[in-house]
Amino acid sequence: MDDGAHTQDEETRGKAYKLAPDEGPAHWFTNALVTIKAGGAETGQRLTIAQILHPAGYSPPTHRHLVEDESFYILSGTALFESDGERFEVGPGDFAFLPRGSVHTFAAGSDGPFSCLVITVPAGFENFVAEAGTPAERRELPDPVPVDGAALAAIAARHQIEILGPPLSARENP
Repeated sequence: MDDGAHTQDEETRGKAYKLAPDEGPAHWFTNALVTIKAGGAETGQRLTIAQILHPAGYSPPTHRHLVEDESFYILSGTALFESDGERFEVGPGDFAFLPRGSVHTFAAGSDGPFSCLVITVPAGFENFVAEAGTPAERRELPDPVPVDGAALAAIAARHQIEILGPPLSARENP
């Protein structure tokens, strides 16, 4: 094998690498901090792994991914998840799987920030975050700003994500 050339296999399977806790592209996305740890470019388009820090009380709009399965590994904080009408609470060390096509949302607990690793299969979620978010100026939660729901829905649609309704926190007091 030529030491200076990449084989086609290396391009499709990716290459080993390491990121420190404060490394990876970071975006402020719907008032959360999203740090991409692996995306399509690194994984041959197979998966995305993002570390997401949500402020207390955060709740995304009710939505569904038409292409990706979405998994959450909870690092800190708590949240109430809702998927296809079922609810469950999560905390540190818990894992939640939301299959492609499931209608879901969650509401972060009010006791502090909610941090998790989000794994989507196949890759692509990182592109949605980059288009809908802005590069993070610092690796901390952004100052809260109103989210333009119509703009978010249009961007989501381009990434095969349907926004279906309001956040869980807007529908009731979880």
